[in-house]
Amino acid sequence: MSAEHPIVAERFLEIERRFPDLHPPFAPQAAVVEANRCLNCFDAPCTAACPTHIDVPRFIKKISSGNTQGSARTILDANVLGASCSRVCPVAVLCEGACVMHGRGEEPIEIGLLQRFAMDVFHSSGGKLTMKTAAKHPGKVACIGAGPASLACAAELAQRGFSVTVFDRNPLPGGLNTYGVAEYKLPARASLREIELIAQLGVEFRYDAEVDTPLLEDLERNYDFIFLGIGLGNANKLAIPGGDHPGVVDALEFIAAYKTAKVTRVNGYVVVIGAGNTAIDVANAARRLGAEKVSILYRRTAGTMSAFEFEYEHAKQEGVGFLWQTLPLRVHADGGMLEFLECIRVDESLAPIPGSEFHLACDLILPAIGQLPLLELLESIRGITLDEGRIVIERKTGQTTNPKYFAGGDCVNGGREVVDAVADGKRAALAIASQLEAIHV
Repeated sequence: MSAEHPIVAERFLEIERRFPDLHPPFAPQAAVVEANRCLNCFDAPCTAACPTHIDVPRFIKKISSGNTQGSARTILDANVLGASCSRVCPVAVLCEGACVMHGRGEEPIEIGLLQRFAMDVFHSSGGKLTMKTAAKHPGKVACIGAGPASLACAAELAQRGFSVTVFDRNPLPGGLNTYGVAEYKLPARASLREIELIAQLGVEFRYDAEVDTPLLEDLERNYDFIFLGIGLGNANKLAIPGGDHPGVVDALEFIAAYKTAKVTRVNGYVVVIGAGNTAIDVANAARRLGAEKVSILYRRTAGTMSAFEFEYEHAKQEGVGFLWQTLPLRVHADGGMLEFLECIRVDESLAPIPGSEFHLACDLILPAIGQLPLLELLESIRGITLDEGRIVIERKTGQTTNPKYFAGGDCVNGGREVVDAVADGKRAALAIASQLEAIHV
């Protein structure tokens, strides 16, 4: 796997041009000026607010002193996916949300952009991840899934001298970082560039690997431990008449299609169902790909949507419209073409309001109503306990009720942030390393 993979070169570069950065990066002088605003708190609440506990004052101080490479290494020591997290983390509710500047009546330090600055310099200068030991240790670990949790687990173990193989069903690694995060936040090429550093540690990647019972049994025989970073499964279906029409496309499927340039243009009217961050992402993408009108339809009020406030404000700036307390009833089509979505207004208890039915013209419907757990796969793994479709783990170690397996990320937490998955993967790696060292004394 290489950052110059032909898929990247041919498909992704044009998409990047269509989706410029949501937040343009700092120029060097601006980064130093912003870094000098930091008070370098000793008991830094920003570090405590970061799930991977990056030493924020330390990496910022190194930027202000001109040691950008040292800054990047401080970040990477805590979070091997520091570059992608600098772009996709909801910093307003994490590190920047905890900044002491709020108490002084000042704007918080722009930690996310400073982190991105350090990581961009690191990558552009050809920086590489460093080993944490010179020795190779016995012990083999398999990571299932090539998303952020598995990547963090694999990198930490490889840096400690252990052999790691990552299996993924997709042709490219990265999970949602590559296929499911809005392009204007994290270009697929940037995700792959970051993963290339992990491959350089000696981590082996096996793509197009469909995980089934025979493969699991083989892994159990040939590996000391298995880490499950499989994320979530298929999207929830739009369970209304006509919801299976080809013009109804799952939101994550749509994101993957445009990020790999399978979709380069959207025409006409688009309706997005749901009001989470993914719904916002696909609505904005549809606008940038040329949709004449994009409407987000949500059955509840604006105050109850799961999307972050800053995402909501961004969508309005992109020209996305919102229909609150609205329920889809039926998809109407004329053969292969959608005509309209039949809807009805509901009150705050979600009860339909008689006589409030209306038609919403549409050429494409994008449901963003969550994903299902991979129950069939998870239930096939002997000894693993599930709770409402989520893998039960010991929080300190990530170990499941089957001691052969560890787990982290969305298959454990039900769908949180990239940085949470990274923290899970690293935590599990440390526990696995400890057990491997005890086994192979």
